Amino acid sequence: MYIEKEKELPIIARTQVLVCGAGPAGMGAALRASEQGAKTMIIEMQDCLGGVATAGMMSHFTGWSSSKILTQIQKRCKEKSQLLAGMDQENVWDMTINQEVMKIVLNEMVKEKGIDVLFYTVVCDSIVENGEIKGVIVENKSGRGVIYADVVIDATGDGDVAARAGVPYYKGREGDGKMQPCTLMFKIGGVDYERAVFPESFETEVVTEKGELQHLANELLPFPAGHVLLYRQSTPGTVCCNMTNVIEIDATDGQSLTKAVFVCRSQIEPIIKFLREYAPGYENCWLMSSASLIGVRETRHFEGLQTLTPEDILEAKCFDNWVVRYASFNFDVHNMSGASLDETGVQKKWSQPNAYSIPYGCLLPVNVENLLLSGRNISGKHLAHSNYRVMPIAMAIGEAAGVAAALKINQSLKSLRDVNVKEIQNIVGE
Repeated sequence: MYIEKEKELPIIARTQVLVCGAGPAGMGAALRASEQGAKTMIIEMQDCLGGVATAGMMSHFTGWSSSKILTQIQKRCKEKSQLLAGMDQENVWDMTINQEVMKIVLNEMVKEKGIDVLFYTVVCDSIVENGEIKGVIVENKSGRGVIYADVVIDATGDGDVAARAGVPYYKGREGDGKMQPCTLMFKIGGVDYERAVFPESFETEVVTEKGELQHLANELLPFPAGHVLLYRQSTPGTVCCNMTNVIEIDATDGQSLTKAVFVCRSQIEPIIKFLREYAPGYENCWLMSSASLIGVRETRHFEGLQTLTPEDILEAKCFDNWVVRYASFNFDVHNMSGASLDETGVQKKWSQPNAYSIPYGCLLPVNVENLLLSGRNISGKHLAHSNYRVMPIAMAIGEAAGVAAALKINQSLKSLRDVNVKEIQNIVGE
């Protein structure tokens, strides 16, 4: 046991809205809060904005929502890709992500809005007084310091701010606490698009001369890898691979997260060898790059004023106090004991065609004022989380959080609970 010496910490900044985490949820929150006139700041542990969409090298946006910010980002990325991507973008799927282009676009968007950004900065603790969050303690190359804010939006994914503020939570699946596997995305070049196959779901079977591809992968790749997910990119001959896999990881634990990266990176070479041998069009593929941020699907579920359930999604429920509409995806539960889809997951055979909504209460923690949950850390059950955790829905949640924060500040309201939900709806539903 070592007792850290008490010392005074410098105040780094004072802002109205502090967004912790610059992934899709954080970007939605920051851009909307600033748009509504609130002085806004983002802190981010990576060297870029976008989170799993950029540093995580995600291949594409999956699922859908009412997010207007996402539409803006897609449009700007497609325009900039005409210059930077090296191929005609007209036939590129709008949901495809060019990670390097998006980094530039997001930088431009926050600069245009006057949002302050601090990279390479992590949250160490939350400052809570009398049940109200006042700000956070952060650390970066300058050392430790304090950032005060009128409203803090936790868009860290894992809910680091909320956890340190004392918001009740549980991890993973109800009953056994198991969490979905982690994946390190990587990109390959040298793919012959004329002959290449692109299995885009666990349930997509690809029959080749040497056998069915998913079956071969499950048989030949090192456990717990064993599925084939390959996605077209917006640059010539390149493919994003969602094929590394590590189970029984707690991404809120430093040693466990480190193990996850080692396991996933060790699988890249055998995966490429497998693709060269068994996947048509991949005979000459080569490793281009791998993500600097591992993809974490699930950790903490926080207790909010309302909790989204699987039944809410299956019934396509429209809450009176909705702040996200048109949320649409499936129960994307990855196997917690190996490769492919978990027995509780449903992808290709998803039969619920209607979009659902997310209520404001899922963003409000039960016991801490001036704090908003944003993204996959909102209040929801494990199975529901497997649906709303995807980026377009997370971004829409972030937008709602950013608008709510700005309304609270602009109207000098005592509590975030006093925000008129109809006003949030009028703005995000435009």
